[in-house]
Amino acid sequence: MSVNRRRGEVAAELDGQSYRLCLTLGALAELEAAYEADDLGALVERFAGGRLSARDLIRILGAGLRGGGNAVGDDEVARMQAADGAAGFAAIVAELLAATFGVKTAETPPRP
Repeated sequence: MSVNRRRGEVAAELDGQSYRLCLTLGALAELEAAYEADDLGALVERFAGGRLSARDLIRILGAGLRGGGNAVGDDEVARMQAADGAAGFAAIVAELLAATFGVKTAETPPRP
C-alpha cells in the first residue's frame, strides 16, 4: 500500500488487512474532544509523555483509521489484532504520531 508521509499517512496491517491511517484535521478534532484538550499543543504534550494506555491506543488508532478513509468504530478497533500484539499496536501509534507531529512517544518501541 502506498502512503504519503508528507500528508502524515502511515500504513498498518491489522487483522491481516492493510490499512492507511492519517490523523486528519477532523481526526485531530475528534481526539481533542475525547481528551478534552484545548488545542493541538495539549495533545502533543499528552502523547509526547509516552504514557499511553490501551484505551489511548484504541482512540488514536481509531481516529487514524477513520482519517485514512476507513469506516471503523473504536469498538471494532478494540477487537483487531496486530503483529506483535500490544507492542505492535504501540509501534503503529508511535509511527502515526511521529508522522503527524514529528514526535515519538517515550515508551513505544520502534516498529519492526
